[in-house]
Amino acid sequence: MTSIKQTAGRDFLGDFAPNFAHFNDDVLFGENWNDTTIPLKTRAIITVVALMAQGITDSAMVHHLENAKKEGVSQRK
Repeated sequence: MTSIKQTAGRDFLGDFAPNFAHFNDDVLFGENWNDTTIPLKTRAIITVVALMAQGITDSAMVHHLENAKKEGVSQRK
């Protein structure tokens, strides 16, 4: 599996909100998203379902739907 290197927190808010940048880049993506305990395809499904349950239909949903498709998640699943 390819490791995901996230730098968006530092790139956009690192000087303004360094704690947010740390939790977004290092904890959420660095530790949690790259943890292989749950397969990436399953995590993609869980993420889409969680966004749907919250009624989130913005660009975050679009991004995660595209990611789920890339991981082989079908529309039926």
